[in-house]
Amino acid sequence: MNKIKIIFTAIVFILSIESIHSQMVYLAADSTSMPEVQLDEIMIRAPKENTTSRELAGSVSVLTSRSISEAGISSVKNVTSLAPNFFMPEYGSKLTSPIYIRGIGSRINEPSIGLYVDNAPYFDKATFDFDLFDIERIEVLRGPQGTLYGRNTMGGIINVITRSPLEYTGTRFMASAGTYGQYGANVSHYAKPVSNFGYSLALNYRHNDGFYTNEYNGEKVDHLNSVGFRNRLSWKINEKLTGENIFGFEFSDQGGYPYAKIDNENPDNSEINYDHPSGYDRDLITNALVFNYKEDKFDLVSTTSYQYLKDFQDVDQDFTANPLFLATQSQLQNLFSQELILKSKPKKRYDWLFGASGFYQDFDRNVAVTDVPKNMQIMRDFTEIKKGVALFHQSTLNDFLVRNLSLVVGLRYDWEYNSLAFGNDVFVGENSVSASDTLFPSMQFSVFSPKVALNYYLSEHSSVYALVSKGYKTGGFNAIFERDEDLMYDPEESWNYELGFKTTHHKNRIMAEAALFYIDWTNQQIYQTVPSGRGSMLKNAGHSVSKGFEFSTRARIFDYTEAVVTYGYTHATFIEHKVNETTDYSGNFIPYIPLHTLAVQLNQTVVFRPNSMADRLKITALYRGLGKHYWNEKNSAAQSAYGLLDLRVRAERKKLGVELWAKNVLGEDYSAFYFEAIGNRYQQPGVPFNMGINLSLAL
Repeated sequence: MNKIKIIFTAIVFILSIESIHSQMVYLAADSTSMPEVQLDEIMIRAPKENTTSRELAGSVSVLTSRSISEAGISSVKNVTSLAPNFFMPEYGSKLTSPIYIRGIGSRINEPSIGLYVDNAPYFDKATFDFDLFDIERIEVLRGPQGTLYGRNTMGGIINVITRSPLEYTGTRFMASAGTYGQYGANVSHYAKPVSNFGYSLALNYRHNDGFYTNEYNGEKVDHLNSVGFRNRLSWKINEKLTGENIFGFEFSDQGGYPYAKIDNENPDNSEINYDHPSGYDRDLITNALVFNYKEDKFDLVSTTSYQYLKDFQDVDQDFTANPLFLATQSQLQNLFSQELILKSKPKKRYDWLFGASGFYQDFDRNVAVTDVPKNMQIMRDFTEIKKGVALFHQSTLNDFLVRNLSLVVGLRYDWEYNSLAFGNDVFVGENSVSASDTLFPSMQFSVFSPKVALNYYLSEHSSVYALVSKGYKTGGFNAIFERDEDLMYDPEESWNYELGFKTTHHKNRIMAEAALFYIDWTNQQIYQTVPSGRGSMLKNAGHSVSKGFEFSTRARIFDYTEAVVTYGYTHATFIEHKVNETTDYSGNFIPYIPLHTLAVQLNQTVVFRPNSMADRLKITALYRGLGKHYWNEKNSAAQSAYGLLDLRVRAERKKLGVELWAKNVLGEDYSAFYFEAIGNRYQQPGVPFNMGINLSLAL
């Protein structure tokens, strides 16, 4: 394997040298081939924004379709480090898909980061990890977004926008193959049979034999098969009204939980070795109906969405070769949401936005835990209903007090209701030894989320801003608990203070932004294992603080050479977190939060002479680094800083593309996850070096 890595790196180096030489010769011979050198002004397409990145009083990272292709992004996890202080780890399964931004995140239950796909909200974290294909852009708005987006957006939001047939037409085929049995295929068709109507059909398939072997049976433990489909209908009904329906589904069959037990006597010795096959199956269906009505002075946007989630988890809870503890969980979720937004046209002296939204979400969850030695099984049934409504407003006064100064003021009111019916049955053998059904008191939450920001334009190309905003994450019920006091957890709230600077230079060849932030939040919801160690729950900590810095820049160094650098620093600690009389974690670092995130990306494009074997060659080197992060509240276990290097070389000839790729070229050895349970320590090894080839054809 080391020889393969060396050969691949050598090929990339040789191609780079030869490419640059060819480019220099060709450009010297034909000076008319010079490309457009400016970087485009970035418009924000998040559902409630209608402005440019520079005009937005807040931190944002935008990944265009070209950026997504160059970085090889196939899931939201791949955005890690590309947006400063963004971390979505690779562990567990698609069921366990937490996201952390600026030290804020949640490993289980409700997410702390909002996710929208084509205006449709994704409320459950089990829906966050899905395959990305035919994506127009990904936007990451960092910092609390509660004023416009409400519940569970304390750390920010991720806005995913797919391609529209009104803006893009054609047919595209893609096939890929790689080591570890990685195969994939994608076919999409975008058509506009008449000028005011378009449709698209896109089908995506992904397979992976798995990276890790279970020593117990010699089989791969983390195989994956997933099939995704998307249909988009876009109709420009008249000059003022546009309607779109976006339907999508993904069916996935996934092995999971490649957890290796650590040998306490020899910590460097660990292996995946457990007797019960584990995995996660998920059916995910989403439909969004969006109407956009445009008048001369305002826009009215209506989004009606529905999401269906059905999944099943089967897991060996002790992760040893002994038949000890098993668990299964199945859930069925329905989510309905409706949102109306009325907003003024931008670029006025006074800009305004009014909105109203509501949602209804029901869960039917069944959990069964088996104690094999005792021949005992505990079965729990949960029927949970969540519903809520919200009203929100934001005003922007331009040229406030002085020229080029904008004042942004916003306020949102959220009300939410949460109820749980709980059934509990215990069986020993075939006999039921106890049964109890309980209807717990419902929970209601209401909160106001204000926001105030100032944005000052230093010049046509630079601006500074100051922002104060409130974040809110709803409380709820734990699906697994062993004591009555652990059933519920309270909401958490935060205040975010931020100073930022944005600039463009040299005719937009260089774009950069930087921000300082300070987040103070109370009642932080902390992941903990239940007393027996067989399961997890949320508990509230007293007082926490996250502070840091972030910087990003994209620069066109030469006409065909581009560099992207992002860096984030997050110092997130417990100010007050006293668990009991003997355990106090105050002053410790909050777990799962990397101290640093870093991404350095170099893109080299080479244009060849006419009639060459290839029209152009694109070479991308991407290095992503993560700083030290702790795995538990007592800070007794940590992953030290590490970095991953990915390389991609793509040759294009007319409508055909051939791409070689390699991930973790340096063979970095790291842990993707660590936890302690049942008196043992476990870790999930990081994804090893792997490589492959992509073929694409556009018609």
